[in-house]
Amino acid sequence: MYVCRKSWTRDTDFSLPILEIYKGLLEHYGPQRWWPADSPFEVMAGAVLVQSTSWRNVEHAIANLKASDSLSPDAIRDMGPETLEQLIRPSGFYRVKARRLRSLCEYLSERYADSIEAMNERPAGVLRRELLTVHGIGEETADDILLYAFNRPIFVVDAFTRRIFHRMGWCQLNSSYEDLQRVFHDHLPKDAALYNEYHALIVRHGNSTCRKMPNCDNCPLLSDCPRVGL
Repeated sequence: MYVCRKSWTRDTDFSLPILEIYKGLLEHYGPQRWWPADSPFEVMAGAVLVQSTSWRNVEHAIANLKASDSLSPDAIRDMGPETLEQLIRPSGFYRVKARRLRSLCEYLSERYADSIEAMNERPAGVLRRELLTVHGIGEETADDILLYAFNRPIFVVDAFTRRIFHRMGWCQLNSSYEDLQRVFHDHLPKDAALYNEYHALIVRHGNSTCRKMPNCDNCPLLSDCPRVGL
């Protein structure tokens, strides 16, 4: 197993190491150009559908919604539950996700009359608190929406972030979402484009190299990784 040699507190200076990790990932993988979507609502739908699955599966579900002319809040609200479930079936857990997607669409109607522009006018903190009240939307999904749909400088923390930075020695596996997110917010420029690219690179690295069984021979961060065996 991996054993981290470092520990951190709120006073730890992460600025240089975290920027260097970003630069190393960017040099190795190149720009990821996330989030692949044609509209803010597509980002929001994708953020719900990607829960506990791969983006490739989400692409099939999104394609089904587009092909049936159903990728809109009103279309999703109006269709029957079984129809929605079948359209998003490729994303997995389709019954659960259908309820969550419908809850998101009901929130958009009740709070903003489906106006993405009105939603975008809300302060990030207010919008995040609202999103967290929607059934099935947790911190990661809410922050996906804020960063990728509305270009707000909110760093997204996911399982890849936790795994990679635990192995790099910067956190514990049981560190809270808030504490991990604070590390990035406190020690990086407040820049949505940077947060966007950094998170996308973390996902790329976690999928291709720093997997559950890591492919360390091809890791661009290996020289700085304080690992101790497998």
